[in-house]
Amino acid sequence: MESSEKIILSAMYICQIENKVPFELIKKKSMLSTEAINSKIDELVKNQLVNNDRNTLTENGRNSLRIVLAGGVFDIIHPGHIHTLNAAKELGDVLVVVVATDSTAVKMKKRKPIHTQEQRQELVNSLIMVDLCLIGQEDNIFKTVNHVKPQIIALGYDQAHQEKFITEGCKKIELDAKVARLQSPIPESSSSKIQKEYGESIHGI
Repeated sequence: MESSEKIILSAMYICQIENKVPFELIKKKSMLSTEAINSKIDELVKNQLVNNDRNTLTENGRNSLRIVLAGGVFDIIHPGHIHTLNAAKELGDVLVVVVATDSTAVKMKKRKPIHTQEQRQELVNSLIMVDLCLIGQEDNIFKTVNHVKPQIIALGYDQAHQEKFITEGCKKIELDAKVARLQSPIPESSSSKIQKEYGESIHGI
């Protein structure tokens, strides 16, 4: 499959998740002319990868993409996050990242996040390797997993969720997804540590 076709299919997938019309995103990501985009979509419809509405993927089109899902709090973006998300993107065609809600972040980190869930979503969405960032569901991560339907779920080096928990949860929603545990070259780097050290440096002035 040509890279331009993969870009079109990926853009359609992202817009289906967000319930948006994909043409402007396709134009932005592919840098193709309107005529070239329409020609490519015609071909994808003919090959039964795109539905006749020219905006949504068929099951074959969806299955032609490898969707990777990653999650976390992402309160302070640091080098460990960048490395982990780059590694996650390398596992597939589309990287969807889920940021924890504010209340979930408090439960996970035992502190109130510096940035709101909407601010954290905006920060993660601005990262070049991230195709789409969503805010998670309260108390049930598998609602979002079922919405995204990834083939791969990438876990960061410092995430508490165990592979078995994720695998069993996916089975309950009848999703066949593989779990990948990602490593960080900077395991001592964390948002909590950065916040703590920053606070101490301020008090020391």
